[in-house]
Amino acid sequence: MTASQQGKLFFSFLRIGLLGFGGGPSMIPLVHQEVVKRHAWMKDEEFADVLAIANTLPGPIATKMPGYIGFRVGGTVGCINAVLAVILPMIVAMILLLGLFSRHRDVAWIHGMSQGMVPVVMVMMGQLAWDFLNKSRLALGWAVSLVMAAVAGVLIYWLGVHPGLVIGALLVAAMLPPLTKRKSVEEAAQ
Repeated sequence: MTASQQGKLFFSFLRIGLLGFGGGPSMIPLVHQEVVKRHAWMKDEEFADVLAIANTLPGPIATKMPGYIGFRVGGTVGCINAVLAVILPMIVAMILLLGLFSRHRDVAWIHGMSQGMVPVVMVMMGQLAWDFLNKSRLALGWAVSLVMAAVAGVLIYWLGVHPGLVIGALLVAAMLPPLTKRKSVEEAAQ
């Protein structure tokens, strides 16, 4: 892919990043407009397939679709190009807003606004924790879920183990086959 085509790819996804206010789902029509209608990099059926696959994979659709489309249109450089173009406006906006906030944080209404966000974030984190506990309960049962939560709490809060290490250990443990299956596999091998 030539430099001018990479430029078209970059500016197409930059436009999407600038105008796609509201997150990934609001960007989908903009991506369709740029990719299918304006540049004809894909047909409608291909775009529908990309959208379906992007919806099934974990992570934000706002980076999955540009990553795949960029790779398909311009290879690895196109993938990096498209993802950077989409996230660049948000990065710049966050830096500017955080700079503005830190400069004026002593203004009474801004201080009040930041204090007002604390309960909202607490409720969101509580909801997220409850969702995780409920999913764990459904998969493992109450007893195992509560024991795991208690052990994680002891490791993190009383023993000072970094949460990333606890999460990493749980991920490794989750990848191991269950003991009951291991025993049945070993018995079948004998």
